[in-house]
Amino acid sequence: MTDSIPLVFAPAEGAVPPLVSGDRLVVKIGSALLTADGVGLDAGAIGDWVTQIAGLLKSGIEVVLVSSGAVAEGISRLGWTTRPTELNRLQAAAAVGQAGLVELYQQAFKQHGLNTAQVLLTHDDLVDRERYLNARTTLTTLLELGALPIVNENDTVVTDEIRFGDNDTLAGLVVNLVEARGLLLLTDQAGLYESDPRKNSSARMVAQALANNPSLDQMAGGGSGRLGRGGMQTKLRAARLAARSGAFTYIRHGGKPEAISSLSSGATGGTLLLADREPLAARKQWLAGHLHCAGWLELDKGAVNSIRGHGRSLLSVGVAGVNGEFRRGDLVACRDRNGHEVARGLINYSAAESRLIMGKASSAIVDILGYVDEEELIHRDNMVIS
Repeated sequence: MTDSIPLVFAPAEGAVPPLVSGDRLVVKIGSALLTADGVGLDAGAIGDWVTQIAGLLKSGIEVVLVSSGAVAEGISRLGWTTRPTELNRLQAAAAVGQAGLVELYQQAFKQHGLNTAQVLLTHDDLVDRERYLNARTTLTTLLELGALPIVNENDTVVTDEIRFGDNDTLAGLVVNLVEARGLLLLTDQAGLYESDPRKNSSARMVAQALANNPSLDQMAGGGSGRLGRGGMQTKLRAARLAARSGAFTYIRHGGKPEAISSLSSGATGGTLLLADREPLAARKQWLAGHLHCAGWLELDKGAVNSIRGHGRSLLSVGVAGVNGEFRRGDLVACRDRNGHEVARGLINYSAAESRLIMGKASSAIVDILGYVDEEELIHRDNMVIS
C-alpha cells in the first residue's frame, strides 16, 4: 500500500484479494444488529451469520468473532427500556445477557458441527505483556483446534478506568493479537459516508481509503444506537488499530446478503479501509509507540554497533547493566553508555535473570540459570531501532 491512495467514492474492486485457506479474519457484530435495536436477540439473523462464518471455516479460513449484545440482551431480559448509566447495573445486565448470547451462538454453530469458546477480555489483558501473550496463545490454540473463539469485553468486572469502551476497539486490538489479515465490522449502516446520510440524502459513501487518511475524521462524526457505545468514530479507530498490523478493515451492513461470506470471493460494497504498511513494519511501529518501557539495559559499544549497524539481535554478552524490574515479555529500552536510547524490544528474560547473565556468552546461560528459554536477550524480530 502507498500513502497516495485517495478517497474513492465509486465501488472499488480488487483492492484486497479474496480470503483464502490459511487466512485469518476478525468479525465484529454490533448490538443494534444482534438485538434488532433492543427487542431481544435476533436468532434468525445470528443463524444466518453463523452459516456464513461456517462456510469460511470449512474453506480453511480462520475466524475470531467479537460479539456485542450481552448488555443489550440483559437489558431486554430485565425489562429495562433504556441503557443504564450506573456501572453496577451495566455489569448486572452483562451478566444476565452473556449467558443467553453465548448459548445462542453455541446452538447455531453446533448445527454445523463446530465448537465455540467464550473468551472474555479486559484492557489489562492486552496492556500487560505476559497476559497479552497468554491471551494470544489461548486464541491461536483454539483456532488450531478448530474451535471458534467468541470474544467480548468482560463487562461484569471491568471498571471505567480499564474498559475498552466499545467492542469496535476491542476487535481492532484482537486483529493485532492474532495477526489477522483483515477485520470485518458489521453494523446497521452501509458504510462510512462523507456526511450523515440521515440528514443529507445526497451524501456519498466512501468505498475505499487509507485508514489513516485524516480527512476521514470529520466524516466519521459521532453518535450511536441507543443500546451501543460505538459509532463510526469507534469503527475508524478500530480500522486504524488493525492497520498497525497491516490488516484491512471492511465496514459493511450486516443485513446485506453474504455480508461475511463474500470476503472469500472478492467482496465489494461497504467501506474498505486499507493499511499503509506491511505487517512486520506495523508490529515494530506498535512496539515503538504504544507500550511503556518496564526498564532499560545499558549496552556496551559492541552491542550498540551490532544492533545499529547490522540489525542483529541483542545477546546477553553485550549488556553492561540492568535497570528496573521487569518480567519476561515486557518492553525494555536499550541505551548506550551515555544514556541515549538505541532500541527497544520485548525481552526474553526477567530483570533478575538478566542481571545474572549480563556480560556472559549465550552458551553460558544454561549453566548460570539451569535452563535456557532463548539464546537472545531480545530477538531482532521483537526489536525496533530508536
